[in-house]
Amino acid sequence: MKIIVMGAGVIGVTTAYYLAKQGAQVTVLDRQPGPGLETSYANAGELSYGMTSPWAAPGIPMKAVKWMFMKRKPLFIWPLISPTMWKWGYDMVRNCNPESYRINKGRMVRISNYSRDVMPELITDTGIEYDGREQGTLQLFRTQKQLAGSQADQDILSEYDSPFEVLSPDGCIAVEPALAQVREKFVGGLRLTADRTGDCRTFTIKLAEICEAMGVEFQYGQSITEITIENNRVAGIETEIAGRLTADAYVCALGSHAPRLLNPTGIRLPVYPVKGYSVTLPVTDDAMAPQSTIMDETYKVAITRLGDRIRVAGQAEIAGYSNRLGPHATDTVRHVIGDLFPKGGDLSKAEGWTGLRPMTPDGTPVLGASRYSNLFLNTGHGTLGWTMACGSGRAVADVVLGKTPEISFEGLTAERYA
Repeated sequence: MKIIVMGAGVIGVTTAYYLAKQGAQVTVLDRQPGPGLETSYANAGELSYGMTSPWAAPGIPMKAVKWMFMKRKPLFIWPLISPTMWKWGYDMVRNCNPESYRINKGRMVRISNYSRDVMPELITDTGIEYDGREQGTLQLFRTQKQLAGSQADQDILSEYDSPFEVLSPDGCIAVEPALAQVREKFVGGLRLTADRTGDCRTFTIKLAEICEAMGVEFQYGQSITEITIENNRVAGIETEIAGRLTADAYVCALGSHAPRLLNPTGIRLPVYPVKGYSVTLPVTDDAMAPQSTIMDETYKVAITRLGDRIRVAGQAEIAGYSNRLGPHATDTVRHVIGDLFPKGGDLSKAEGWTGLRPMTPDGTPVLGASRYSNLFLNTGHGTLGWTMACGSGRAVADVVLGKTPEISFEGLTAERYA
């Protein structure tokens, strides 16, 4: 069976791997000169199984208003004249209620837990080294109000069998010793013990190399201009350089750019780009640096240890498809690493980055079948593409090949937006 996968980020490459592993002839197309050069390039590095939750949660609209007036904003909205943006925002607000939150979180946890369970097998089979660690995520609370508010999260974690620990300041320092230098700045934490960390781009590059050894063809620098539909099926993919390319089946793993290609076919997905920022800096003192991932609850910024580097990522900027990295764009993430781990890394050598997260208004990605029998979807993972990559890649590969996936696709397909 010949299959074209559109997109060579972590989602597209994992999908290609699982397809090729089951004997498919796979071609991967991407406009970039190599794999993992867009959203997968410098994300937070968290494999956030315990923190899998939709952004659309009860109380978020009021919090969002407060965030926009903070000096170091976790959220910034550019008032664009964009019906698509405002419709997406309206739909997200509509999901900010307890019933929708519980439904959406259940769907997301189904994918992330499956990914958690299948990723070790992939690592064992491939031997990929990607600066991986298995020391959990520490959600750090600066106020008693934040700590008390985490009870709702604890209840949901218990419901979905996600292991956690509630920690005192001393407990936080026991798992992240460098925090002893700033113990007056936090009151406690919630440690998600099943979470892992690792460099998403390194993983994507090495898995792409393994895919090539398995016979997968990667065509880089190949911009897709159109999906051609004939007789209610995809007849081919139009590209700027190679012209029309054909296959038996097609998988769209284009992240934030998926709607641009799918809309003309009549498939209208509410996937919208939400811009995020990160800096990566070298470790200068291991004892003063983070050992795993710390999530600063106040600023919504993640600090992750990746080998001899520290990745600091966060912020949500709704600004359309802008990839501009302004001179002060990373001020918030720089502040957080300097505030919590002032002696751990060299901020003067920090490399800034920005990327677009493909967000759905309900938080759940769009997986599986589409209205066309030979076109399949694997997009809309938001901030959790790295977390969900192996699970969604394997499950979608099974669907493409006509096999029964190991998880239910109820509520995961594009049908929920019909």
